Amino acid sequence: MRSLRRHPLLVPVLLCACAVLAARPADSADDNVGLRKDGDPGISAQVARLYQDAALATQRYEAGRQEAEVQRAQVLRFEALLDRERREIAVLHEELGRIARAQYRDGGGLPLTAQIMLASDTSELMRGEHVFSRRTAAVNNAVDKSRRAEARLAADEAKAAAAWQKLEKRSAELAALKQDIEQKLEAARWQLQGQADASVAAGACRGAVRLDQPQQATAGAWATPVQAYELSAGFGSGGSRWANRHTGQDFAVPIGTPVQAVGAGRVVRVSCGGPFGIEIVIEHPGDYYTQYAHLAAVGVDQGESVVPGQVIGQSGTSGNSTGPHLHFEVRVTPELGSAVDPVPWLAARGVPLG
Repeated sequence: MRSLRRHPLLVPVLLCACAVLAARPADSADDNVGLRKDGDPGISAQVARLYQDAALATQRYEAGRQEAEVQRAQVLRFEALLDRERREIAVLHEELGRIARAQYRDGGGLPLTAQIMLASDTSELMRGEHVFSRRTAAVNNAVDKSRRAEARLAADEAKAAAAWQKLEKRSAELAALKQDIEQKLEAARWQLQGQADASVAAGACRGAVRLDQPQQATAGAWATPVQAYELSAGFGSGGSRWANRHTGQDFAVPIGTPVQAVGAGRVVRVSCGGPFGIEIVIEHPGDYYTQYAHLAAVGVDQGESVVPGQVIGQSGTSGNSTGPHLHFEVRVTPELGSAVDPVPWLAARGVPLG
């Protein structure tokens, strides 16, 4: 079917038409929703790219932050050096004053001709002149040393100021880059969720959106359904949102987070509508099934084989959901009501959650 470019006023009509035209027999008794083959990868791919950009920006931000800490330590060393140089210059100035005062008391200010005329003993005069020459040399050396120290201080102050400016500029650039990507990602997330809500309302899923797969394959035979997460509602927990008890483990993740197959298997259901919204069910060896629900987009087709860690969709908040998260179940049949606690199930397969 060709991609539909919906006019806002025609959305309800076209959605109903798509649900009718695209409907097909279900593979199970309760899977009575259709599957449209007109999946537009645009926004899904954009969200996926922005996720990658955000990850890279975060890495650069963290690397820049660590670099900034190194630069900050360097600047602090500059400041300590400047303080030491300022104290040394103060000591030099005090020494110059002491020498000048001593020279004045000893008659060092008299011209050499006057000292010869007033001297009673030539040898005493020569000894005095030798002492005077040494004092003069000491004064000159002290003056030169003070001037060099002041020049070095000025250069170090300039270096310290430049280092602070570079540090502040780099930090501002990284923060702006990260914020810009995060804002674009947030806008794209809700655009993706809008498409998901339209699909659920029509009861017809968009076709699979083929997303880039992780560069590194999963090391083991099993994987977590999402890479970065916070655990929220657990298996068996109670609440007004569920008729009886919670039948899975929820992973609190933003809309558009890549969702992975936890193990090798075959996709036995891709459906839209109902309390789970957009969902995928995978059959695994050993007669176990895993369900991934409240999705915003799917990346696999029914009947397709998957491998551990393969991206099969993107998380969302479709169906009966109070906020963005992935609802994950492990079942002994493909149907609701046969769930087991997924946390120890994954742990027994070398995938602890926490």
